[in-house]
Amino acid sequence: MQYINDAITLLQQLISIPSVSRDESAAADCFEQQVKAWGLPARRIGNNILIQETIDPAKPTLLLNAHIDTVKPVASWTRDPFKPTIEGDRLYGLGSNDCGGGLVSLLMVYRMLRESPTQYNLVYLASCEEEVSGANGFSLALPELPKIDVAIVGEPTGMQPAIAEKGLMVIDGIARGKSGHAARNEGINAIYEALDDLVWLRDYRFKRESPLLGPTKMTVTVINSGTQHNVVPDECHFVIDVRTNEYYHNEYLFAFLKKQMKKCELKARSFRLSSSSIAEDHPLVQRCLQLGMTPFGSPTLSDQALMPFPSLKLGPGESSRSHSADEFICISEIEKAISTYTALING
Repeated sequence: MQYINDAITLLQQLISIPSVSRDESAAADCFEQQVKAWGLPARRIGNNILIQETIDPAKPTLLLNAHIDTVKPVASWTRDPFKPTIEGDRLYGLGSNDCGGGLVSLLMVYRMLRESPTQYNLVYLASCEEEVSGANGFSLALPELPKIDVAIVGEPTGMQPAIAEKGLMVIDGIARGKSGHAARNEGINAIYEALDDLVWLRDYRFKRESPLLGPTKMTVTVINSGTQHNVVPDECHFVIDVRTNEYYHNEYLFAFLKKQMKKCELKARSFRLSSSSIAEDHPLVQRCLQLGMTPFGSPTLSDQALMPFPSLKLGPGESSRSHSADEFICISEIEKAISTYTALING
């Protein structure tokens, strides 16, 4: 019961400290001070907090990971997003579900299991900048980690294991025309130049569908062109959001898309956020099955995309609550998470 109370108290403290991505220093200070007060061997890497004991190279190493940053609160909150409020079984507050519940639950499990001998090394990382896949988040901490054999990422999954997740690639597109006076039908309209390519992007379907993740999906989400009503626009800019399954690597997909464009130029912002998965016969996945869990594929992105080792997402809360107004986590969900993580890891 003490670990549950400690988890709730720490989560309330973190909710009360704004920790939007790239502005997590105050929350990291609070987190670091508390774990050191509990006697844990914490080390600060930027605004990431790494906790590990002496590593035995003869044992496999399990990483427990969750993030301390949040998105900005949406305008439709009906309560103060930075005021942690308990009503019945619910704890309201920004970041409570995504992913404060997983963050504190995994930390309590680390505290519990470090006190008994295990057949593996246990490492805990509270990372920052997850919501923006920032360079100072997991990527900054990765070189400081020992060799990791497998990881559990505490994102909200209803405590069901997400054994695959879609990747993300953001692409900027531009079509070029020639400006002119609209009344005299002069110039080359960049919007019209982009139309055929935009229609192709809308209609094309990738052939290889994943049993867990479904099809690779691309969506034009932003478009900007023109300066005023009587000037033919000479540029049309747009953004494509691409969500890849495990069959399409980002670099390959980008090269394919470039070849299909008739008039538009494309530029990828990054190739680093690839689709990730863990084999269904992995011992950690098999242990999940023994405990009655149901593996699934997740459409949302996490720091898994940056992990060069097997990992799965498993955490309290529901993904549908993330980034939404009046976000909450149930105290009973945190309690269940602590017991489930313990049974999973001990097995």
